[in-house]
Amino acid sequence: MTPAAPLPAQRVLCRLADIPDGEARGFDPPPGSFIGVFAVRRGEGVFVFLNSCPHIGVPLEVLPHRFLDGRRERVVCAVHGARFRVEDGLCLSGPCMGDRLEIVPAEIRDGLVLIPEDTGR
Repeated sequence: MTPAAPLPAQRVLCRLADIPDGEARGFDPPPGSFIGVFAVRRGEGVFVFLNSCPHIGVPLEVLPHRFLDGRRERVVCAVHGARFRVEDGLCLSGPCMGDRLEIVPAEIRDGLVLIPEDTGR
């Protein structure tokens, strides 16, 4: 029998309840890192991405937690208006069309949003 692969170390990003349904929230990078993440809640699920535009690598928001368009349907880069699908980070319009935001694997356990410990490094 082959031993199971060790589970990656995880850290708590936040409580799921800290992100209102249909909204997004940004998080500072952990110590020793330079790229933060953001999470978009959809019901009892959450989508987490690195906060870095694939076009030029800048953070997506200008104002804290302002990642979504007015209809709260798409992620928008505040620098050049690129629009990304929440479900998979695909850029639907803008200079990086066809590229994707970098997905951060997330798990919800006991009401907590967990991501890999080394995210952003």
